[in-house]
Amino acid sequence: MRQVVLDTETTGLEPQQGHRIIEIGCVEMLDRRHTGNRFHHYINPERDIEEGAVEVHGISNEYLADKPVYAGVAGALLAFLRDAELIIHNAPFDVAFLNAEFERLGPEWGRIEDHCPRVIDTLVMARDMHPGQRNGLDALCKRYEVDNSGRELHGALLDAELLADVYRVMTGGQTALHLDAGIGEERDGARARRPTRRPGSVPVVRA
Repeated sequence: MRQVVLDTETTGLEPQQGHRIIEIGCVEMLDRRHTGNRFHHYINPERDIEEGAVEVHGISNEYLADKPVYAGVAGALLAFLRDAELIIHNAPFDVAFLNAEFERLGPEWGRIEDHCPRVIDTLVMARDMHPGQRNGLDALCKRYEVDNSGRELHGALLDAELLADVYRVMTGGQTALHLDAGIGEERDGARARRPTRRPGSVPVVRA
């Protein structure tokens, strides 16, 4: 099974308001293992980046001035994504931006859903697994002990790499239980499940 973990950075929050993708990072996994294949590009959005967005990812208009426009990387991106199962944190956000970019190029490009058989939203997964708790990428890294110490700002490739590790732990079956010192409860409010027996029902095997 081929999977691609994807993340984007953008000029703002709403593609309907003309905001564009400025960075794409993708990490390939085959049978849940990293292949070492990555796709990473900075993109000239042909418009200004909102100040609030710069505070999140630290990417400036000046830095992107000599980078290719989306049309220059779209073909290579689709070739990398085609027929893969996509794994995205808060998938509607990234998919909406990707589809808006392909729509600008023309109907012959189609939509992401036309090229990839399935999109997995890890935010939805995390909310189902940990209701009522923080489920951003930093919170998940902390919960699953994935080292994110190098993540001072958002970055598409770094976030895709972190999400790949988080996803593998989330879906890897049995996960270690962690007890808070002195109170005997698992982190995030989960409780250990132990088999119960009637008094005297435990078998005794003598040497």
